This record gives sequence, C-alpha cells and structure tokens, in this order.
Amino acid sequence: MGKMMISFLLSALMAAALTACSNADQTDNSSDSFQPSDSSTAEPGDTASELTVRFGDGGTPFTLYLEDNETAAAIARHVGSADWRLPIYHFDDYEGWEVMQYYDIPSRYEIPSGAMTVASEESGQVYYSEPNRIVLFYQDAEISGEYTLVGHFDATKEFVTAVEENPVLEGWGNKIVNISA
Repeated sequence: MGKMMISFLLSALMAAALTACSNADQTDNSSDSFQPSDSSTAEPGDTASELTVRFGDGGTPFTLYLEDNETAAAIARHVGSADWRLPIYHFDDYEGWEVMQYYDIPSRYEIPSGAMTVASEESGQVYYSEPNRIVLFYQDAEISGEYTLVGHFDATKEFVTAVEENPVLEGWGNKIVNISA
C-alpha cells in the first residue's frame, strides 16, 4: 500500500476513533469516575515509576515501567487520582498495522508532550501521541510517527497473548484497558 494511502487510512481511523471515544464518554458510566487532578504540571520523579495495566475487565495485571519524563509523570499523576478504564482502538484489519493499539485519554487531562520522530518501535514500548493518546506497540514495528516515550512492558509471550486475546466488552463493541496506580 502506498504511503499516501496509509496516511489517509491512518487519518480516517483516528477521526473515527475520536468520534467513537466521544460517543463512549457520553454513554459509558465509567467515564464519570475520571477526576482531574488538582495540579496542572508534573515534574519527573514526582510520581510513581510503575502503573498496573489489565487488558479487559478482570484481566491479568502487567506492570508498565514508566520513563522519567514530564509526560510519563503527568500520566502517572492523573491515573493516581482515578483509575482509567479506556476503550482500545487497534489496526487488526489493516495489513502491516497489526502491531499496535491506542487508547484515547479524555481531553480534560492535560498531558505535556516532548514528541520526537520515531521510526522503529519494539514490542512492549508505550508512547504518548497528541492529542491525548497512549500508543502501545505489542509487536516490533517500523511505523514512523511523532511520539513521546512513556514507558515499556516486559514483552513476554503472556503479555502479547493478553493484548491480542483481550475480549470485546459485551454491549460496548470495544476492548477495554484498565490502568491503575
């Protein structure tokens, strides 16, 4: 597939995902549990260095090891004020893109970005991408994008299986990721 077609598909998918996330925020009662934190800035070292992530409700917990930067600190601080239960968007239906999934964070959370062009990702790496999106690569990839490294998972076989076999939440039409401090 040509670069222009891939860019078009990616743009269309992101637009559709933003619409779906907006609709999910309006219909999903779990979004009411999000509470913005009191402070608007985070400094590296101010917050947790790890978060717990479950793929699906009641899934096996995996540790997300956070980078020491402002972006990771802001995410940890916000998750520390209220666990996140976010919809998962993926590229399973697009040849060559079955290596990643992303989670849209409600826009009420301010997260700083130190984005740099990244063209090679390793399985287990987690990035932040504007606007308010966490991107997980669960397979090695060579996909160029503007990302801020947030952290990583130990990319064990169990981890990759949990990501790939996360069931669609009944009545919701999406997979879920739970992130907690």
